[in-house]
Amino acid sequence: METKITGTDLIAVGYKENAILGLALQLVTQHKGTNEKATLLEVFKKIKENPENYLDDPIWEDLATKLIEEANAPVDETIPLRETAKEYRVFGAEQIEEGARNQMHIAMKLPVTVAGALMPDAHQGYGLPIGGVLATKNAIIPYGVGVDIGCRMALSIYDIPEHHFYENEGKYKRELIVHTKFGAGHGYHGQYKSNHDVLDRNEFNLTPFIKNLQDKAWSQLGTSGGGNHFVEFGIIEFEQRDEVLNIDKGRYVALLTHSGSRGMGATIAGYYTQLAKQRCKLPAEAANLAYLDMNSQEGMEYWLAMNLAGDYASACHEIIHDKMQKAIGGTLLAKVENHHNFAWKEVWNGEEVIVHRKGATPAGKGVMGIIPGSMTAPGFLVRGKGETDAINSASHGAGRQMSRTKAIKNISKADMKAVLKEHGVTLVGAGRDEAPMAYKDITVVMEAQKELIDVVAKFTPKLVRMADDGSHED
Repeated sequence: METKITGTDLIAVGYKENAILGLALQLVTQHKGTNEKATLLEVFKKIKENPENYLDDPIWEDLATKLIEEANAPVDETIPLRETAKEYRVFGAEQIEEGARNQMHIAMKLPVTVAGALMPDAHQGYGLPIGGVLATKNAIIPYGVGVDIGCRMALSIYDIPEHHFYENEGKYKRELIVHTKFGAGHGYHGQYKSNHDVLDRNEFNLTPFIKNLQDKAWSQLGTSGGGNHFVEFGIIEFEQRDEVLNIDKGRYVALLTHSGSRGMGATIAGYYTQLAKQRCKLPAEAANLAYLDMNSQEGMEYWLAMNLAGDYASACHEIIHDKMQKAIGGTLLAKVENHHNFAWKEVWNGEEVIVHRKGATPAGKGVMGIIPGSMTAPGFLVRGKGETDAINSASHGAGRQMSRTKAIKNISKADMKAVLKEHGVTLVGAGRDEAPMAYKDITVVMEAQKELIDVVAKFTPKLVRMADDGSHED
């Protein structure tokens, strides 16, 4: 009886649609008419299930060898992305570059993604765009947090009237220079080092890698990084009394700082990003979004190290603010602090998630934060509205409209000086990469997020210090 075994028959007994199937069909043709179809098909099934039994068979040896090679071939460990990206809300879409939108689109395809949102100051970064908010299920993405872990804003409002600043601007400038230090790799040595309880935290004993960061953390404690980090005096205006802060309507001297976890945070980010890439192989376009399972040892290590770096960043601000208050005097009316480049455990739509805010400000209902503009544009003290579509977030600033390279190429020193003079701002340090013109219009950004936050007060920079050469974090 003639056999009529087809590819479909072979697939039904366990073969795959590949080159081995083609070889099996060639053997079917060679043995045409020699066996009943059912009998021959049973032979092919046995070869598929136990190919090692046929390695010495002159007829079936080649097929058996190919099946064994297939079984032992390296498995493609690449984790596939979702075919369709989850929907997400974009605030101020007309101000956001395509690169940032594309990065967010890829992030919304991750198998662990639950929800996302893009803030109006968003621009392209590494992995998750700066201004991107991403909620994941039981997974933490080191590059979703960012390199400068726990970077934050801190605002001290004093009972010092506005006129005192203008009458004593020379003193404010001297004290600002004496009590701050900036730039990648820069730190304090010997008797100039500060101390803080954060250096005694048990997390430094978590692993030898983290322990090795303790000395560097001590030397850089109380310093600020390069790039867009700053310490500045300015005037904050309350147009009406704020009952929560217990501050009357008026204009007060205030200190505003922006900096993060320095070299310690950057080193932690680099180490755990590489670890995540080894453990979590994603397609090339999503490689920088490699994540760690929160139940894994590496995931818990990173979580603890991230929180340590965040608290270290807070300690740096605390030391700077304490020094400045002692130097200028005055009573502290209120201090507000918030951070970005971090991940939080939160409940979203009834589900516990890990919320990554890379360059985004927490804005849960009633949560206070600071959104700066630029060295000449105003910043804003705000109170969150708890908007679900934004995953309780807002922008972390105006956002760049020029890359650093483009800013240096297109903005002259003369142009930068003219803008500073026009706004009555004294600048100590900073490169042209941080020129005000490199940033988006903060008023447009604030308009795009009116449903996310309420403005409590406006801060106007007057005396700004940044890294002398516009250097970046180490």
